[in-house]
Amino acid sequence: MKLRTLLGATVGVIGGVVLGNRALRTRAGSLDNPFAGVERTYRWRGMDVTYTVSGEPDAPDVVLVHSIHAGASGHEFSRIVEDLAESYRVTVIDLPGFGRSDRPPLVYSPGLYAEFLQDITRDTTDEPIVIASSLSGAFAVEAAGDSEWERLVLICPLTDTGARRPWMRTVLRTPILGTTLFNILASKPSIRYFYERDGYYDPSRIDREAIEYAWKSAHQPGGRYAPASFVAGTLDPDIDLATELAALEVPTTLIWGRDAKLVPLRDGRELADAADLDLVVVDYATQLPHAEHPERFLEYVEAELPRADS
Repeated sequence: MKLRTLLGATVGVIGGVVLGNRALRTRAGSLDNPFAGVERTYRWRGMDVTYTVSGEPDAPDVVLVHSIHAGASGHEFSRIVEDLAESYRVTVIDLPGFGRSDRPPLVYSPGLYAEFLQDITRDTTDEPIVIASSLSGAFAVEAAGDSEWERLVLICPLTDTGARRPWMRTVLRTPILGTTLFNILASKPSIRYFYERDGYYDPSRIDREAIEYAWKSAHQPGGRYAPASFVAGTLDPDIDLATELAALEVPTTLIWGRDAKLVPLRDGRELADAADLDLVVVDYATQLPHAEHPERFLEYVEAELPRADS
């Protein structure tokens, strides 16, 4: 009798968890395009990858590559796209596994993202300026050597997010337990905590819309697969960033939040010195200076970039 009761309770708990996970996905709904440009689809290795283009067709190409986290997407650049599009043809990408792009149950890797950036920029742009954030900056560095890019701008790039835990990827990819753990990781309080800890210097600047969009993005079908590799540390490229940057022929600029904690400014200075690069420092900012101080970020960045009228 006790065994039957225990089994019944276990089945009830599992059933409740499954229904709860489904309810979250239903409540999230579909993900809207946050940009006013033309949305397009790039077919790559069996996946439909979504990107949005804004600005004049004959303007210099700028490609924006978002950072990696549970709710990541191109929405990260929503506060700078409209202004950038006044002078450039701006392409905002939702990387495979994130945003409005397909999220198949692949084992996502640094090499996959580097090869993707090579292919999409070759096929959809003309000698672009690539602006990449955080871990995606390392993917861009890997891609740049074999790409015809005009310039590379890296926002707080990093290659090491912590110890590698492949078992975490396995757990998060499981249907019931993995989905439940990921839903906790990608809850609104967790997303806000991530922004407060690593994204913004001033928490009052965190936009509610950004948290809501990140939460919806995380809860799209297949949303846990790419972040599972990130949480496990298996998206960290096995490269020496300073060595790779020093060998690049693509002109590169580093942009750093003065108060960044995940990748401190001293790391940026050491990287700039080792690879002989320009380093732009944004005051009162951490990991996402382009989201927290968009006007100042654009002022610094556009001073470095070729203009449409030049």
